[in-house]
Amino acid sequence: MEKTIHINCDLGEGGKYDEQLMPLISSCNIACGGHAGNLESMHRTVRLAMEHDVEIGAHPSYPDRKNFGRQHMDMSEEDLRLSIEGQVLSLKQIAESEGGKLSHVKLHGALYNDAAKDERIAENIIKCLEDLEADFVLFVPLNSKISELAAGKFDLFFEAFADRNYNPDYSLVSRSENEALITEKEAVFEHVFRMYKEAKIRTISGVEIEAKADTFCLHSDTPSSVEILQFLHKKFAENRIGVKNS
Repeated sequence: MEKTIHINCDLGEGGKYDEQLMPLISSCNIACGGHAGNLESMHRTVRLAMEHDVEIGAHPSYPDRKNFGRQHMDMSEEDLRLSIEGQVLSLKQIAESEGGKLSHVKLHGALYNDAAKDERIAENIIKCLEDLEADFVLFVPLNSKISELAAGKFDLFFEAFADRNYNPDYSLVSRSENEALITEKEAVFEHVFRMYKEAKIRTISGVEIEAKADTFCLHSDTPSSVEILQFLHKKFAENRIGVKNS
């Protein structure tokens, strides 16, 4: 293969297909106790990642299992920092205990979206992660507050979503809307390939916006996620593109 593409997936969230998804991706973002996950699932997912030479990332969120971390929580800056610090350090220590290494951090759900648009929340999270004094990459959304504020403080991977539709302001179409998810494998490939090849996102309104991404996320709870990733591998190969670490 002449070129590679980086694919990430949120795992360790109690889904059924982690073992099938792991060999198909470049990096995994492991739930570490906020919206999902516990010590047992973290150990298990880290071992699975190491078995398939997949980069290990922490996937912290608002501490909200009831809503799977997908709703904003009003928390004090200190409480949020303590929660994020505890989640990331827990996964980091587990990775190291298994002989691995924490390669990156990617926020989850509502916290990811809040840090993209709220400067105060973004600053608080960056300060928290800086205090950990760990060497990791930060996955950030395109055209976001957190990416602006973290520049020069962390190595950044700009992330785009393979299975989500975008609004023209770079925000994701709300999951409450019918067209939030892209679930047809052909449509997912067209969406990703346009972003990868042309650096463009075709938004839900049909307007195209600039989008240079370093990594592409497919959610493990997207219907037919395994089939979609297998199809992406096939189509990428046809275009002489390999999936990194595969």
